[in-house]
Amino acid sequence: MQFMLLFSRQGKLRLQKWYVPLSNKEKKKITRELVQTVLARKPKMCSFLEWRDLKIVYKRYASLYFCCAIEDQDNELITLEIIHRYKAYFILDEFLLGGEVQETSKKNVLKAIEQADLLQEKTQNMYHSKSFIGCKKAY
Repeated sequence: MQFMLLFSRQGKLRLQKWYVPLSNKEKKKITRELVQTVLARKPKMCSFLEWRDLKIVYKRYASLYFCCAIEDQDNELITLEIIHRYKAYFILDEFLLGGEVQETSKKNVLKAIEQADLLQEKTQNMYHSKSFIGCKKAY
């Protein structure tokens, strides 16, 4: 894996982890280009795309996009599984907030997660039906 980015639907970078040495200028350029590319894609499009000399694997959970850049020989499905496992932290945040227990009921936590997923789908459909008619090419 070359790097992992987490960013919002508005394109605001929330987390970045780089596994290759790059200058800050190059990181900013890559981030800007990749965020624009991923946000321009429709919800029903494949979560894998070729970008520059890398493969990009991304997934949206709630209002965040999880985006990983992998090399050509790396497995996209394993990368998608890594992203999916990261969602466990979202579930943990439903139980705890600021180190304090917020909810003890599994049923209520699952309900909150289902509501967040439903809101994500509604927002995604509304956002893409109004804003994007076409899709930009990833190159």
